[in-house]
Amino acid sequence: MQATSKHLPQQTSISGSMKKPGAPKRRFDPRAMLSNSEMQAALGSGLLMLLAWAVGGWSEILSTALYVISYTIGGWNKAKEGVETLVKERDLDVNLLMIAAALGAASIGYWNEGAMLIFIFALSGALESYTMERSKKDISSLMALKPATAMRIEKGSMNEVNIDQLVIGDLLLVRPGDLIPADGKVYRGESAVDQASITGESVPVEKTAGSEVFAGTVNGEGPLYIEVTKAAENTLFAKIIKMVEEAETEVPNSQRFIKKLEAIYARVVVASTVALIILPPFLLDWSWSATFYKAMVFLVVASPCALVSSIMPAMLSAISKSARKGVLFKGGVHLENMARTTVVAFDKTGTLTEGTPQVTDFIAGEGYSRQELLVVSASIEHMSRHPLAEAIVRKAEEEGLELRGVEDSKTITGWGIEGQIDGHLWRIGKSNMLDELITSAMNPELEYWKLTRQQLAEEGKTVSIILDGEQIAGMIALQDTVRPQAEAAVRKLQELGIKVAMLTGDRDATAQVIAATTGVDLVFADLLPEDKVKHIKALREKYGHVVMVGDGVNDAPALATATVGMGMGMKGSGAALEIADVVLMNDNIEEIASTISLARRSQRIVKQNMIFAVTVIAVLMISNFVQGIALPFGVIGHEGSTILVILNGLRLLR
Repeated sequence: MQATSKHLPQQTSISGSMKKPGAPKRRFDPRAMLSNSEMQAALGSGLLMLLAWAVGGWSEILSTALYVISYTIGGWNKAKEGVETLVKERDLDVNLLMIAAALGAASIGYWNEGAMLIFIFALSGALESYTMERSKKDISSLMALKPATAMRIEKGSMNEVNIDQLVIGDLLLVRPGDLIPADGKVYRGESAVDQASITGESVPVEKTAGSEVFAGTVNGEGPLYIEVTKAAENTLFAKIIKMVEEAETEVPNSQRFIKKLEAIYARVVVASTVALIILPPFLLDWSWSATFYKAMVFLVVASPCALVSSIMPAMLSAISKSARKGVLFKGGVHLENMARTTVVAFDKTGTLTEGTPQVTDFIAGEGYSRQELLVVSASIEHMSRHPLAEAIVRKAEEEGLELRGVEDSKTITGWGIEGQIDGHLWRIGKSNMLDELITSAMNPELEYWKLTRQQLAEEGKTVSIILDGEQIAGMIALQDTVRPQAEAAVRKLQELGIKVAMLTGDRDATAQVIAATTGVDLVFADLLPEDKVKHIKALREKYGHVVMVGDGVNDAPALATATVGMGMGMKGSGAALEIADVVLMNDNIEEIASTISLARRSQRIVKQNMIFAVTVIAVLMISNFVQGIALPFGVIGHEGSTILVILNGLRLLR
């Protein structure tokens, strides 16, 4: 590239005071919790309750006034939510039950118990809200880094424009410490870019000319000139924002069930409370005050607060923790499904492998210099955009070889490429030409080349030949390299008792080599996209829940068919990211096993919470009727269990 073709300014001032945005800190901050308005209301209600109790000995009127204020501050939001549910959805919920219980306690003189109920109920609600807010911040930490404007270079001058005005091909200047405003490639400059908000990488990544950069990441110490490669609405950043919005609205099946149960259960509790108030004085000869007291205790202990809070805090905490590791769930339902995983099916190219072919063998024929032959090959392939051609050019560049000028270069459709160097014709293409040459010429060297090709092909490599005119000058073998973490990723999944399959459109020989290297259990090769779908369905029928991991457009149908589709965030296609239920933002497949472990742990915690909540409710209800329990004990037992299940779910944030 020539800098002048982009009209770069001669000098650019990059000095000045700039605040480096950086990724938000994610450790626990008590101040953040206390800044929550619900938490402030709960604590204010608690302080007023204590103050009212303290002054009750010498001023009953002042004490009552303080209790009323405590009730109002602590219960206002919950009462509002309960009334809205009643009016809009014509349903009762736990909020109205708790407010009714508190008012009932006050009506029979138990002001302090009612205030305690309001305080603990408000405190548990504030903790749950904090969990949700914390989760949303961890999932969408980059939303705070959303760039608004960009410095666009036009004919040598710089203009600040809105990011919506950027088009593909624009050249931007990103100063040190600034947010990168668009997805693109570095045109000029060197710097370390903090990509933690998108990929979860803790260490900034060095970027040089040709490196890919993403909107919403933070430039380091050096200025970068960036050429825009994607419109604002198609950037990786924009896709993540959309996924975050989906994650916030998607509710797991277990939570849907609890919400339905809550509405039915609330009606039953209200009806039972009314019956307890009316019937015992006539049937059991209880006094009205004793009957009403027991009814209020029942209303408190029977309410499903702890049960309702058993699921979402744990699920959101797990989703939040995954997001910090660069694994983004589009909703709690997918975390729930991932916990049941029995098979993980990988696409090969770009998933288990790097997706970029590398030259593995370069064999020069007799009378040819390997270095000279590599220079010739790279010079001819330099004009081609084919991945194999780029691999050959990259190999020459790695060895520091200088390319030569090529004349009359042209592509031979379906075979390869040819060109003249110093008036000499060279051709590079598929090795299937050997079969034609063997039948038309009796050259003893051809048997050697044929055997060499067969050996390389059996190793899963793609083989090309180099022709000097009509003479075979050499052979090139290329192969997509296995990801460094692929073997460890497969092993960790197998340690969890999960079978690992590989689905690929590549040849069986290549697939078997990759399978032997990585240790996968099941191999399916020579597949079209529809074949992958058939195999995913077969795996689901035979083994149960299947996670499909892929990155390409051809993987999209299989991702949609699997129980959970997992897309590669860095190099994945737009279609794969759109359909995927979970996205590996840093493409680190080693995180899949730990994510499944976290999903399973979250489900264990949810079950623990639900069993504990139901047990506490049952014990308190039975105790109320068999022996009778004091209202304060009922308040502490019931609301204390709610706080405990929320805190149990919060453990996943550690």
